[in-house]
This record gives sequence, C-alpha cells and structure tokens, in this order.
Amino acid sequence: MKVRQNLYIDSDLSDALDALVIRRRGNKSRIVNEALRDWLARRATKEVDDLLKVRLDRISREVAAGRRDMEVVLEALALFVRYQLTVTAPLPEADAAALAIGNQRFERFIAQLGRQIAGGKRTLDTQNIIEAQP
Repeated sequence: MKVRQNLYIDSDLSDALDALVIRRRGNKSRIVNEALRDWLARRATKEVDDLLKVRLDRISREVAAGRRDMEVVLEALALFVRYQLTVTAPLPEADAAALAIGNQRFERFIAQLGRQIAGGKRTLDTQNIIEAQP
C-alpha cells in the first residue's frame, strides 16, 4: 500500500531529481522512495558504527603497541646477533668437537624455545622481572 505525501524540497534538489529521472528512466516517487529507504537503513547502522568505533580504536591502539614491542624485541635480537658475530672468533674447521657441542647447544636452544612457546611461558614476562628485582 502506498501513501500519498506532499513534500516541499529545495529547487536545486528538485532539478537534480528531474535529471536523475531522465537518466534512469524512472519516476520521482520510486527514486525518492529508494533514497529514503537507504537513508533510514544507514541511520540505524550509524548507531552500530558509533558503538563499534570505540572498540575498533582500542583494538587499533593495542595492535600498534604490540607492533612497537615486537620491533623493539627484533631490534634487540638483531643487535645481540651482530655483537655476538663480531666478538666471537670463528671455530677452526678441524675442531669437530667444538662444532658438535655448538650443534648440541643449538638443538637444546630450539627445544627449550618450543617448550616455552607451547607452555605459554615468557622469559621476559614483566611479572617475573618485577619479582626477581631485590
């Protein structure tokens, strides 16, 4: 069922509506009806957008902080590796025992890293650092 409405609109909007009717080969009632329906639907979603905006902003800040922390850790690791490589003398090729010990240490390191990640433990956990300080 359709209800007749008498509305007053600005002349520039009326001209734009006339031009739209000519381009789309429709009628003014259908175009205004669709536009009003879309506008009312968007208005309801605006309330949802306003509610989600606060949460999305908080999540964005947390992601940015996590990214910053990760960059700090990666930079620290890169500096440590560079330092270690420049300070540590290379092993002679004939020293098989030293190479074997190095490989064993590396395997233990990887195993320990896997256990800590799987167990959710963190070496640099802030709670552990606070408790360890005198």
